[in-house]
Amino acid sequence: MLAQYFQTALTEAGLDEAGRGCFAGPVFAAAVILPKDFYHPLLNDSKQLSEKLRNQLRPVIEREAVSFAVASIDNEEIDQINILKASFKAMHLALDNLKKRPQLLLIDGNRFIAYKKIPHQCFVKGDSRFASIAAASILAKTYRDEWMQQLHREFPHYSWDRNKGYGTATHRKAIEEFGLCKYHRKSFRLFPVQTELFETGQNDTYKSS
Repeated sequence: MLAQYFQTALTEAGLDEAGRGCFAGPVFAAAVILPKDFYHPLLNDSKQLSEKLRNQLRPVIEREAVSFAVASIDNEEIDQINILKASFKAMHLALDNLKKRPQLLLIDGNRFIAYKKIPHQCFVKGDSRFASIAAASILAKTYRDEWMQQLHREFPHYSWDRNKGYGTATHRKAIEEFGLCKYHRKSFRLFPVQTELFETGQNDTYKSS
């Protein structure tokens, strides 16, 4: 069962990201401040929930949250600064957009770059421990999935409507067949043969943006 809070004296914001390990698309992050007494029987780590349940919980979280915000960093910036820094930057951007300033940050993971001198606490698998982090994981995941659905319409052969940019067998096969596109993360080693094609200019799917 998720804990409703880490402590009671300070206003907490839970933070999580989605899409860190993907081959394509942006990384999203969400920051959520929940009421101390918030409870929902279905709330859990987004990875433990079906897409249907995540989509059901999203409007509940948005309606009941004291404040929430979602932000993203695109694949081009990920390639420039690396995925870890991009994940932290997305979290910082989400915090920038909160309407209420938190006094303590609960981070999913084992490290974080400090934000504006607000104290933070990192928790491995925090999205399965605290309600605010679980809520952030659901918002980050659903917003990112929605974004990948839009990108799928532009490049349907990668099946991003189903794999959401992750390195599934179907996605890897499509990369082999069609090459990389402008939304792929070129700094990731996606496929040895495909890296070679991209570097030698044989990829006619890629378009500079």
